[in-house]
Amino acid sequence: MSSNFVHLHVHSHYSLLDGLAKIPELLDEAKRQGMESLAITDHGAMYGVVEFYLKAKEVGIKPIIGVETYLAANGMANKRAGVDRKSNHLVLIAKNFAGYQNLMYLTSQAHLKGYYYKPRIDKELLRTHSDGLIALTSCLQGEVPAAIANGDIKKAERLLEDYLQIFGEGNVYMELQDHPNIAKQKIANEGIVKLAQKFGLPLLATNDVHYVKREDAEPQDILVAIQTKKTVHDTDRLSMVHSDFSLRTSQDMENVFTQYPEAIKNTKLLAEQVNLELPIGQTRLPYYEVPKGKTSESYLRELVQAGVVKRFGTEQTKRITDRIDYELSVIEKTGFASYFLIVQDVVNWAKNNGIVVGPGRGSAAGSLVSYVLNITNVNPLDHDLLFERFLNPQRISMPDIDLDFTDLRRDEVLQYVAEKFGRDRVAQIITFGTMAARAAIRDVGRALGYEYSLCDKLAKLVPFQASLEQAICFNTRLWGRHHRTTVSQLYPAPIRYHGRKIGDHAVRDEDRRKVGTVKNGFSGSSQPDHH
Repeated sequence: MSSNFVHLHVHSHYSLLDGLAKIPELLDEAKRQGMESLAITDHGAMYGVVEFYLKAKEVGIKPIIGVETYLAANGMANKRAGVDRKSNHLVLIAKNFAGYQNLMYLTSQAHLKGYYYKPRIDKELLRTHSDGLIALTSCLQGEVPAAIANGDIKKAERLLEDYLQIFGEGNVYMELQDHPNIAKQKIANEGIVKLAQKFGLPLLATNDVHYVKREDAEPQDILVAIQTKKTVHDTDRLSMVHSDFSLRTSQDMENVFTQYPEAIKNTKLLAEQVNLELPIGQTRLPYYEVPKGKTSESYLRELVQAGVVKRFGTEQTKRITDRIDYELSVIEKTGFASYFLIVQDVVNWAKNNGIVVGPGRGSAAGSLVSYVLNITNVNPLDHDLLFERFLNPQRISMPDIDLDFTDLRRDEVLQYVAEKFGRDRVAQIITFGTMAARAAIRDVGRALGYEYSLCDKLAKLVPFQASLEQAICFNTRLWGRHHRTTVSQLYPAPIRYHGRKIGDHAVRDEDRRKVGTVKNGFSGSSQPDHH
């Protein structure tokens, strides 16, 4: 049975320490409900977009890509203490590939230039990068709903005029949300309906989804308490626990918006406007300039032959020449000649400038070409290492050469790479910190108001690398405590609190917690990073 409704305002756990729902869970539930489309609109970032896109395609759901952006009221360049910390929300959805590229650009600029407590953009940036984007007025943190809720209708009207000028007719939607326990939500909804009629704008029902099922409200509340360094017993804190921010069914959404059936219908109409296919799986290497009259392949062969002489002298064995010829043929066939030229350039620049470089590790050590180019210092022939583990002609995938530079001068290498290939074509690779089992117990315990000593004692009963479920099954002391304790103690709260499993209450014990960069990782592209 197909659904009459599309969720277009949805947060995954990539809305770090705010969204509880993992992407597969969201999509599996949407599929179970018969939904044909689903959006992802995480806070200020696009961390989960590729995972969401691929998983949605896999389960047969149309992926809709968006971001709930942070708008800087006084311009993203202003970062004055006590003045510019507050920002408003605005949901942007990519209607097509041009919109997707603009969404990436806006998000990148928000982090690189507008970051002040949150990654922020402003309307000046939006005016030049609005093509292919649809704007939704967002929750009560949105500019328009906030102005209405505060009784400033004139301001709300001016804001809508701005949006229409920026995004154009047909690309601005007025969000209605059903969260009656949130102060001023009813006032905002009433004002939104009136302004939608006045400006001829479509209404859009959304639910600001932060978790999958209604019973996930309590675990999500603990998540927010952890983020804000509060306990669930604090009264002056952000909490969403008294309203339903789940992936509500189509029938449920229709029931709460019976007065505005067009707000339901418009969700499908908006989804139908979206026509976005991502070119995932295409390799885009940075351009490497070779001497005039040479190709990447011929220049690589020239460097390799020179490197063979340096490593082995002028008298090479047939084993060496055969291996070199074979590896070069595979490199040329797979189209990775430029990749080797780039890597050898970076490594040799570092070595020529006295920067310590590691001898080579991983599968790249199986490449004789890497050895003669001075990328690695391990002769694979001496150790019978296989080139096919690094680059297999039968299963073509991007080769991966791990490079290690001394920490003291690593930044110099990154600076060289950025200058060589362009700052907008070089990026450090992202990595996500996760809340492991021990940390989950400590953080959840603190959020629930338990003494640190008790939380720490229980956390230390969990073996490293073990999940909480495994620890309970195999650690008899923990198992005993799990069954002995009363509701006044810590363990029943994460494990049995409203019937939830400990992995759920403990932020699923492996959920996204913080973001950082891989210590020695960077990626390059033939296009700017925001493309």
